[in-house]
Order: sequence, then structure tokens, then C-alpha cells
Amino acid sequence: MSENRKPLLGFVHKVPDANASGNSGKTHCPSCLGLFKAPRLLPCLHTVCTTCLEKLEPFSVVDIRGADSDTSSEGSPFQEPKSRSLQPQVGILCPVCDAQVDLPLGGVKALTIDHLAMNDVMLESLRGEGQGLVCDLCSDREVEKRCQTCKANLCHFCCQAHRRQKKTMYHTMVDLKDLKGYSRVGKPILCPAHPAEELRLFCELCDRPVCRDCVVGEHREHPYDFTSNVIHKHGDSVRELLRGTQPHVEALEEALAQIESMNTGLQERVEAVAGDVRTFSEGYIKAIEEHRDRLLRQLDDIRVQKENSLQLQKAQLEQLLADMRTGVEFTEHLLTSGSDLEILITKGVVVERLRKLNRVEYSARPGVNDKICFSPQEKAGQCRGYEVYGAINTKEVDPAKCVLQGEDLHRAREKQTASFTLLCKDAAGESMGRGGDNVQVAVVPKDKKDSPIRTVVQDNKDGSYNVSFTPKEPGVYTVWVCIREQHVQGSPFTMTVRRKHRPHPGVFHCCTFCSSGGQKTARCACGGTMPGGYLGCGHGHKGHPGRPHWSCCGKFTEKSECTYTGGQSAPRSLLRTVAL
Repeated sequence: MSENRKPLLGFVHKVPDANASGNSGKTHCPSCLGLFKAPRLLPCLHTVCTTCLEKLEPFSVVDIRGADSDTSSEGSPFQEPKSRSLQPQVGILCPVCDAQVDLPLGGVKALTIDHLAMNDVMLESLRGEGQGLVCDLCSDREVEKRCQTCKANLCHFCCQAHRRQKKTMYHTMVDLKDLKGYSRVGKPILCPAHPAEELRLFCELCDRPVCRDCVVGEHREHPYDFTSNVIHKHGDSVRELLRGTQPHVEALEEALAQIESMNTGLQERVEAVAGDVRTFSEGYIKAIEEHRDRLLRQLDDIRVQKENSLQLQKAQLEQLLADMRTGVEFTEHLLTSGSDLEILITKGVVVERLRKLNRVEYSARPGVNDKICFSPQEKAGQCRGYEVYGAINTKEVDPAKCVLQGEDLHRAREKQTASFTLLCKDAAGESMGRGGDNVQVAVVPKDKKDSPIRTVVQDNKDGSYNVSFTPKEPGVYTVWVCIREQHVQGSPFTMTVRRKHRPHPGVFHCCTFCSSGGQKTARCACGGTMPGGYLGCGHGHKGHPGRPHWSCCGKFTEKSECTYTGGQSAPRSLLRTVAL
């Protein structure tokens, strides 16, 4: 088979712009940030220096993939399939994306070498006038020329020696400065199994590049061809896979763009809402401050009013006390120092004055009290368009003036909710007009004082409180209603709980003859009878009450409770009759 000299993927060709080939992301290690040195390609397609990978801390993993492992190496890229079993593995994390990398048996140095990155490093070095490049032969002197046939970088001395040798005297030499416009200047890729041979062939069976020694040894009788002949087929398959991947890239980019747009919109919305919150809060704070100042002014007015009342009462009492003392002192002096005639002469004036002073009415208690409280939960209307809370109240509830009212105050039924209302009033008998009082209610059976019934007190915020409870058993109960540990007017009181309302098992009829369809055996609790052997009541006959009634108990009210007790006068069999 002759080698076909078609252009290879790695064929040396010039690019339009020298700056288009390679950048810091292609030539610099993401770990050490320096130019790549022996770069290795990880399964996640990130390239890292060999020394940087060796510095990473390995960890133990369990590999259950067997031959399906994504990890490949240059030394043995295609190994014999392994059985699917738990195999201890050593792994590292990619320093770029933290992806798990399962190391092959040879360790980091068995990972695939990134020859493309090595080529980019070479180009990067060439752009720096060959700085950092050393001769491939002597590894000592700086590079001046490159052998295009051997793909070797040579110093001036080795270049002259290269030309003097018979095998290499006709090789093409070019200056390094002339290679700056090329896209590929890398060295030939040698076979890892036969380092003296270049990888020019491709084994179709093993799906890997091989050299001439490989096809006569390990890959004997395997179908193979030159890489230039098979690159189009394999390149097309990679391009097809790339075409299938590109839409995902575009979709992800679009998704990220939408997320970024949403994040920007979110930030803008947050700022807008934050502005609304600040505006609302600032307005609310001003409203609260204004309401606070108004409450403080109201409190000061109350203080002034109460102080004026106290000062007026104080002045009146002081004046009355002075008049009393004057009368007492003068009278005592008269009685102790005056003569009989002097006493009799002034008696009329003294008696009149003392009688007048004794008739003066006064209160020995202060005319006002210090009962001022603040109710923070009480609605106080609006201020600056905001609903505000908190009111100053000078009223004080007087338990002796409070009123209990409701139909269920003294009677209730078992297992049915009973309720009554407490109206709180002040000492003047006026409604408090607000809630917030500490109302305590207890409902206790007289025979089971250690088993109180659960009560619910609802504050109506207007000075009234709804009290509800559900007695479980009939009997007599004691009800306590207290405010600030003082009984209100009418407390404590007793409540009788009767059994649950009993429905009528019979029929509400005019007579048994009509309701039973003329049955002789139908009876009625009214006790009426008819001639001819009828056991029940009939119109105008003996015992008929003359109006509609219940057949089970004889009551005349249709909506009433049945009082049938099962006595002898009304056997159970007569209670149910047929309603026509």
C-alpha cells in the first residue's frame, strides 16, 4: 500500500492572522498559570500540566464501569475489555471543573498527551522570538532554525551538523521567524510502543493510530490504512456529533442569557420594591411619629385637666379647713377664756357660724383618679393615610357595674354550645367602648369541682365579650366571671344543664283514626278512645283534646320537646302511627 499524500488534519498551513492561533487559554495551565509543560488531556476535555496533576491529592473510588471507562492514556489507549466488577480505583478532581477523573493504571503520566496544546505552546514561544525554546538535539543552546523534514528545532551548531550528515543533508531548513505565520509547528507524534517510529497508520479494528512496527507485530492481520486516507471518515463522524452538540450549546447559551436577563430583571425589581418599602416605611414612620406626638399632647392635656381639678379641689378644701380651724379656735378660746356674759353675748354668732360650716358638703377623696392606660392594639383611625393603632384611655372598668346577659345564662343543654355576653362598664355605668380587659371565666360542675369546662372568651374590642362553652354532661354548674380577680355583678351564679333536646318519636295529628288510616290498634298519648273497639282517639269522642297534638306525649305545641317517659299509661307500641 503506497502512502497517499493528501492533506492531513495536522498539515502545516498558514492562517490569515498570526494572532488567531492560540491564546492564554490554549497555552497556559489553569493550575499554575504558566506555559504548558507536558500537558495532559483529562476526560472532561480540560488540559493541565503533568506536574500540576501530580500535585493534586488523589482519593480512592470504586469503578464499576469496567471497559466503559472514559479514561484513556497515550501508552495504552485501547486495552482489553475488563469484566464488570467492583475494582478499586484512584481518582483526582479536575482543577477547573471539579469533575472526577479516574486515573489509569499508569497514573497521571498514562493520561493522553494534548499535542494540540504543545503545538500552541510552540507557536506562543515563536511569537516571543524563540525565547524559551532550546535545541531538540543538544538541549542546551537556543533555537535558530527548524528542520521541516524532521520537525526538529535546532541551534546554529546542530543545524550545521544536520546538513553535513548524508541522511539529512537535503532536509529543508527554515528560520524561526519565518514560522510565525504557521498554525502548526509541533513535533511528529511518535508511537509510545516504538519511540523511533512516527504514528502514520490507523488500525480500523482497534480504532487507534499505529506505526509501521505495530502493524507487523501486535496489530498483525488487522485492517489498517494511512491516517490521511481515514481522517475524512472519522472527521465526518466527529463533525456529525459536533453538529448534534451545537444546538445544545446554543440552547444552553440562550438559557443562560435568559437567566442573566431574569437576574437583571430580578435585581431591578428588587430595587423597585425596596424603594416602595422605603417609601412606605418612611411614610409609616412619619405617621407613627405624628400619632405619637398627638397621643403625648392628649396625655398632657389629660394631665393638665386632672391637675386643675385636683388644684381646685385642694383650694376649696384648704379654704374650708381654714374656716373650720378659725371657728374651732375662736370657739375654744371663747369657752376657755370668756366670762359667762361674754359667752352668752357671742353665742348666737358662734353657733350660726359653726352650724353653717357643719352643713358644708365636701368629698374626702380626690375628685379625679390616676387611671390612665395605653391600649396599643386599639385602632386609632388613620394618620397620613395609614392605619394607626394605640389609644390613651382614662376609663377603668368597674366589675360592680358590669352586666351579664344572654339566654344561656342559667340554663343550657348537654353537648350543645351555650353562650352569654359580658358588658364592661366604668364606675359611671358607661360602656368602656374598648377591649383588652383581663376577663377570666370558669364553669365548674358542682359535683366535680376539679373538672372545669373549657371556655372561650372572644374580645369584641367594643367593651363586650362573648363567652362560650360546651357542657358534656347534665347537672348543676357554677359560673365565675371575674375582671382583675374581682367578680362582676351577678357572679358567681348557677346554671342548670339539661339533657339534650328529645325529638318526638310519634306524629303531630288531629286523631289516630286519620293518621293511621282507620287502624283500630293505633293508640295516642292523649288517652282518647272511640266506640267500636278503636283504642285511639277520634274527633268528638271521649278523651280527644279537641286540637292537634303529639301522639307520643300528647303535647299541643308542634315545635316542642318530647316528654314521653315510657309509663304504663302510654305503651311504647302506641306512639308511632302512620301519617297519611
